[in-house]
Amino acid sequence: MKNYSNTFYEILNCTRSLIIAGGYNGFSYADISEFVGIRKASIHHHFPTKVDLVRTLVMRYRQEAEAGIGEIERHCPAPEDQLRAYTGYWQSCIGDATKSYCVCALLATQIPVLPKEVVVEVRTHFLALSAWLTSVLERGAKQGAFMLSGEPRAEAEAFMATVHGAMLSARAYGDPAMFDMITLPLIDRLVTKQ
Repeated sequence: MKNYSNTFYEILNCTRSLIIAGGYNGFSYADISEFVGIRKASIHHHFPTKVDLVRTLVMRYRQEAEAGIGEIERHCPAPEDQLRAYTGYWQSCIGDATKSYCVCALLATQIPVLPKEVVVEVRTHFLALSAWLTSVLERGAKQGAFMLSGEPRAEAEAFMATVHGAMLSARAYGDPAMFDMITLPLIDRLVTKQ
């Protein structure tokens, strides 16, 4: 595994914050240079182009998401608890302007203007998240913990879209409580009353 410098990670963290604040076209290397306190040439040393930078950011974001899902799986064996841990993670992020929105969800809204290399990474994130949510819903249904109204994959897509929509609503209203108002009933509707 390659060893990266602190500057590499500072650039990525800054880029993540800038994308959340203004999207793909809302920042430049000059912005990163100013925030991180390095020359633009140093940024180009790590990431020759903006495409390289954002593609790397999304790949690392996906790795973080996969690790987070692995932690949820290890610490929350019950499917209901896994969904609550997933939405709980985002609930804890909503008040933090640097993490309050899923980078891939935000970039997905900009697919028409994104380079194809970035689009591939964003779609890969959504496919992986959908597959995990589908497996959680399938397990919950098999265990009798969830009552699904449709196919697990369709339910997973609706769940994912609702969580991302809840992030958007919380942002639009400037009210973090909006996220819980939308997501808590989402899980409650799935849970069978025994």
